[in-house]
Amino acid sequence: MGPLVISSSFLLYLFLLLSAVRIHVQANGWLNAHATFYGANQNPTSLGGACGYDNTFHAGFGVNTAAVSTMLFRGGEVCGACYQVICDYQTDPKWCLRSRSVTVTATNFCPPNNHGGWCDPPHHHFDMSMPAFFRIARQGNEGIVPVLYRRVACKRRGGVRFTLKGQSNFNMVMISNVGGSGDVKGVWIRGSRSGTWLPMHRNWGANWQSSADLRNQRLSFKMTLVDGKTLVFLNVVPSTWRFGQTFSSHNQFF
Repeated sequence: MGPLVISSSFLLYLFLLLSAVRIHVQANGWLNAHATFYGANQNPTSLGGACGYDNTFHAGFGVNTAAVSTMLFRGGEVCGACYQVICDYQTDPKWCLRSRSVTVTATNFCPPNNHGGWCDPPHHHFDMSMPAFFRIARQGNEGIVPVLYRRVACKRRGGVRFTLKGQSNFNMVMISNVGGSGDVKGVWIRGSRSGTWLPMHRNWGANWQSSADLRNQRLSFKMTLVDGKTLVFLNVVPSTWRFGQTFSSHNQFF
């Protein structure tokens, strides 16, 4: 058997592939990324973005929110997840505040421009609300800072919230204020007259849809998070519900 010959083009391809999926991990488990902030307008109706949260205060998230890059967004699955972010003072002592951290909820998507921008793959990037950004960085003309981040459990007040949207037999439910890992993997809905759990499908971000006509029925939900934890929310919505209403459960993920 002759010697194995590996072409230079294959090695280049392998290098680019590894570069695209590389994640820099610190010895203590933190991951490297960069952060910016967007706009002076912190109206809570403008912070929900691609996740579809109508109002981040009503959703239970406040103003400590962030739009995340493609590598983190995962087609909307990350919506509602929480990240602890610290400015990397060792790398940028001029603009980073030492030993400051902020926990943000992913509520929006930072789209790539495909020209080497910070939100292009393979970058991990947080485009944060202004209040969140200035909890870890100094105010000035520096538009971007290096950060370290890690996933953390979401601590929410009250129960999971269900906002009913749609019309007639098109039910769309926005799910918010989810604790635990915060990111929802699967949702099922059941009407009080049907007795059968019907799978819902992610329409976009935190909005899940079903084509069943469940009007004038009490509604129950079953929900599984990305980490595998499952809860059942029995009769959380009364039979007198109307589209546009929000109902809060007594159950919560921890």
